[in-house]
Amino acid sequence: MADLVLRDGVIWTGVAGAGVAQAVAVSAGRIAAVGSNADIDALVGSATELISLNGRVVTPGFIDAHTHFIAGGFQLSSVDLRDANSPEEFARRIAAFAQTVAPGTWITGGDWDHEMWGGELPTREWIDSVTAENPVFVQRLDGHMALGNSLALAAAGVTAATMDPPGGAVARTEAGEPAGVLKDEAMNLVYAVIPASSEDELDRALAAAAAHALSLGVTQIHDMAYSWTNLETYQRAHAADRLPLRIYSVVPMVTWQRMRDYVKEHGRGDDRLWWGGLKAFVDGSLGSTTAWFHTPYDDEPETAGLMTTDTTELRSWIEAGDAAGLHVIVHAIGDRANDWLLDVFDGAARANGDRDRRFRIEHAQHLSVGAIDRFARQGVIASMQPFHAADDGRWAEKRIGAERIKTTYAFRSLLDAGATLAFGSDWTVAPLDPMRGIDAAVTRRTLDGANPDGWMPQERISLEETLTAYTSGAARAGFMDDRVGTVEVGKLADLVVLSGNVFDMDVEELGSAHVDVTLVEGEVVYRRPVGGE
Repeated sequence: MADLVLRDGVIWTGVAGAGVAQAVAVSAGRIAAVGSNADIDALVGSATELISLNGRVVTPGFIDAHTHFIAGGFQLSSVDLRDANSPEEFARRIAAFAQTVAPGTWITGGDWDHEMWGGELPTREWIDSVTAENPVFVQRLDGHMALGNSLALAAAGVTAATMDPPGGAVARTEAGEPAGVLKDEAMNLVYAVIPASSEDELDRALAAAAAHALSLGVTQIHDMAYSWTNLETYQRAHAADRLPLRIYSVVPMVTWQRMRDYVKEHGRGDDRLWWGGLKAFVDGSLGSTTAWFHTPYDDEPETAGLMTTDTTELRSWIEAGDAAGLHVIVHAIGDRANDWLLDVFDGAARANGDRDRRFRIEHAQHLSVGAIDRFARQGVIASMQPFHAADDGRWAEKRIGAERIKTTYAFRSLLDAGATLAFGSDWTVAPLDPMRGIDAAVTRRTLDGANPDGWMPQERISLEETLTAYTSGAARAGFMDDRVGTVEVGKLADLVVLSGNVFDMDVEELGSAHVDVTLVEGEVVYRRPVGGE
């Protein structure tokens, strides 16, 4: 008899050609059977827990293939600047938050977007008078530039004499003084002096992030960390049986030798927590005008972006990490960055021989026409975040012009070429909620309402294709596709119950759907307080 049965609904298995079922049975944390109500009712015993779906949809648990997870946990309790729509509101929110913390406490997080008020970069003068007792270093939502107040810049020793570091830039006033914004590698000047979080603070941030994820149906995340601290935090939680979702913990590629040795000593983890991935950056971001393009930006013609990592070093890390059997995962946003990286991946594969390596390009946002076919041909996974299209689509054309945006967030073209898409959020850069990403991929409507029929609508994809990218596609990107990502007998019972039948909804209503129940390994780990089962 089954431990748990979900019946009388629409079970989207994610298995190509399998259609839908009415019910699913779970035993010992795994899928025991999938079929009609009558099929599954035969497995119901006196101890079986029953969930009546009443026509709702069940999907495999959502997998977010790109997060900054513990940073997200901290952001849940930090100042929120994501929708601040004027310089005045930006300063007001920071001033209000500063009143809630002790003097001397660093104020971080933020996730502001200067496009919300027309594109003017913030300066330290906006906030100095309201943060006289607290150093402030709040990042743009893409994580590729941040604003420091005068206290933060002084603590880091950033002055008019400070040179732009390789791969970074210091925004300056007409007089040459630091204006407050630091871009890409220049941000490390301040990050180096921010006090490290305690283990207790990290543990609480993880717990907050996990609870938030499960409430959104996210049963697995891939964490793109900037240090080994996150992996250590996950290991503490896992050892104490306090890790309620699956985590692929990725570390910086510069530490590839440490990860090589760690894998030799400890293996690669288990189904709840695993490692072996290496993350690096080729370039910055479109919003910060630091994504690396073949030709200059339309609105800042003095720059074509930045290489945030020395390309000779990065090439050597990729080749060495791959030769060590580790998983190479690299951020590339501009068209030149993607072309360069595809060349390097091709060279590394040739040098190191055939194996199941699953190279990933994170974001793959702006592609040359020739790059699209190469993803499929080289077996490179496009790890993309569809909500960015709804966000950046408001202003991308002013950055790179009408021609280059034709191959921006090219979901349809990549699928048609045979590439694997793995979807995620880039949380906290974008909301963690997969339903918002699903809406963005299917409709490509922009946040400002200016594109009701879709921005670059030829790149829209179907609901099933989008769900696949959030489930089996993302599972493949983390070497978990043999255990999760579809509703099949024998796989781990990570499942989501949605609030209705999304397949019968008008696409305009997709964004209103929510998660009623989340299960990890057959255990109910979230029930919506109102309107659940």
